[in-house]
Amino acid sequence: MNTQARPEAVQALLGAYRTGQPIEPLTERFPGLDVDDAYAIQVGQVEQWQRDGAVVKGYKVGLSSAAMQRQLGVDQPDFGHLTGGMFHLETQPIDLSAFVAPKVEPEIAFVLGKPLRGPGVTVAEAMAAVEFMVPALEIIDSRVRDWKIKLVDTIADNASSGGVVLGSTATSLSQVDVRLIGGVLRRNGEVVGTGAGGAVLGSPLNALVWLVNTLGARGVTLQAGHVVLPGSITAAVPVAAGDVTTATFARLGSVTARFSKVGGAR
Repeated sequence: MNTQARPEAVQALLGAYRTGQPIEPLTERFPGLDVDDAYAIQVGQVEQWQRDGAVVKGYKVGLSSAAMQRQLGVDQPDFGHLTGGMFHLETQPIDLSAFVAPKVEPEIAFVLGKPLRGPGVTVAEAMAAVEFMVPALEIIDSRVRDWKIKLVDTIADNASSGGVVLGSTATSLSQVDVRLIGGVLRRNGEVVGTGAGGAVLGSPLNALVWLVNTLGARGVTLQAGHVVLPGSITAAVPVAAGDVTTATFARLGSVTARFSKVGGAR
């Protein structure tokens, strides 16, 4: 554990947010960093955002599919925080000047109807806490140059969180087997990825349980109204100014993200 490096790493990542300039991998700059250090660095950034007025609106599970683990060369999930400023409306172009190297992922988002706290939460208890599901597009981003990341790098960088667009069609868990929900990701009308809920740890519900119990061990409770992104059903796809991406899910509907030219409307 490298507690002396933590404040410096927090400031380096906060600086990348302010300037839009990526940093070199933390694992190269601070070779002794471990997973505990990485989560402490993540929390250090979130605490600064909260001092600046941000509110945590939910969490994301990253690296929960084999596709994403292969893409980034890791072998376990991680989690990050979602703050209010990360949520974008479908109808509003998303300005890419706020990102460094954005990619999109199609996800089945859970919205909680009551608090949920681990450890020891079961799948049944997690299901009972979910009020509804919505289609979602997560925008992942890396403040680390060229996505040259190891597990510790992405955890420290808030699990490579960037933003999220939620669809407006709510579906109850009782209406569909979430494992069997198929999805198609399109960029500018072209199919760029396909997958199903089962790609996410066997079921997105397993990712939710993993998150709740992992956060609970750290003294954190998920609250009613929190959004949980359990992980992508496909590999992530890069986006550029002018792109329009749509994720369409069987039984859930679709969600679209529109990306604007840097510094202005599309």
